[in-house]
Amino acid sequence: MAEETPWQQALRNANRANPYPFLEELRKTPVSLQPDGSYVVSTYREVVQLLHDTRVSSDTRKRPGAILGTDPFEGTIITTDPPEHDGDRRRMNRHFGPPECPHMIAGMEPEIGRIFAELLDGMKGKTRIDVVDEFAFPGPVTVICKVLGVPLEAIPRIHDWIETALDGVDFGPEANDPEQQRRLEAVPAQVAALRQFLADLFDQYRKQPGPGMLSDMCNDDGPEGRLSPQESLVNNAMLMLFAGHETTVNLIAHSVLSLLRYPDQLEKLRRRPELIVPGIEELLRFESSVQLWHTRSALEDIEIAGTTIPAGSTIFLCYASANRDPERFENPDKLDLERPNNEHVGYSQGIHYCFGAPLARLEVQTAVSEFFRRVENPRLVEDPPPYRHNQIFRGPRHLLVDIDGIRD
Repeated sequence: MAEETPWQQALRNANRANPYPFLEELRKTPVSLQPDGSYVVSTYREVVQLLHDTRVSSDTRKRPGAILGTDPFEGTIITTDPPEHDGDRRRMNRHFGPPECPHMIAGMEPEIGRIFAELLDGMKGKTRIDVVDEFAFPGPVTVICKVLGVPLEAIPRIHDWIETALDGVDFGPEANDPEQQRRLEAVPAQVAALRQFLADLFDQYRKQPGPGMLSDMCNDDGPEGRLSPQESLVNNAMLMLFAGHETTVNLIAHSVLSLLRYPDQLEKLRRRPELIVPGIEELLRFESSVQLWHTRSALEDIEIAGTTIPAGSTIFLCYASANRDPERFENPDKLDLERPNNEHVGYSQGIHYCFGAPLARLEVQTAVSEFFRRVENPRLVEDPPPYRHNQIFRGPRHLLVDIDGIRD
């Protein structure tokens, strides 16, 4: 059996809690050919270069030999190229941010504060809490459902559908293991159920418009018309549900975990609460919520870092590795809430930069600030905690913390 590459080792489930030693080894070859013919880009300069390179496609339909229908992100703005991408993104963003909705995110600040305050109130009387189940997950999923206009009572079903779909994705050496194949086989049914739920919701909003982006997207005729056809509406609604809370859940959980691991930085934040703004950027760099992205491919031969990526090749951009690149970040394995010039790629760059990033930042700033203001003497129960299976959205499955109480 051939020795596994650093990339394959980094993708193993057993290494999910700490992939960084393998990513450090991976960066020794900035653009590395893998046994499956894909190319992994692991250094900051090269990742940023390809994020802005028009010879790199995000459209899974353009990849030779691609099997369509197996990726939950197919047919969304994150897996299409210009001009299709640009028009659809504008149609979506007009209901979310500037220039048409300049105050939407800022206007949600009181509601976001209330949501996280109520979650902390619900922990009163407890001496042990699960930060993921009781705080990091219910907060962001409630926020994105309110933004979209998804009924809150559907959250348990949505959680099951998304968790199953994401667990079925595996790019590593365990992809063909029987257990992983079983997870993969469960994906189509879960994605289909979520699609049908969203299609029914769109039908409902066409008949009777209501609050939220989904109603706006299917009823409001903007300068470029509505987002259509129905399949595009459903696909992009799925994307917003997935990405609109998965990354934020992981960032909140990792922020709590990292600050408890680095008490000097936590103490600094308590003394200077205003550090939460740059601090969240550092926490996002330090533990990237999106570890990698998998849908890029080369439209033509690309010469980069002494390597030729042949046309048609799959390209993995490893954000987690780029964000720990010592050629870009001094002492990258050290958490520094005051890190200067912290232009990480935690939310990507270029035309696919996450348009939900301002909302995510507001949520995490609120959640982390309030958690450490109100939770008395939090202590990790298990370090490292158990991690979720998914390799794209990496985060703790549970994060048990012992506490002395919850302040008012």
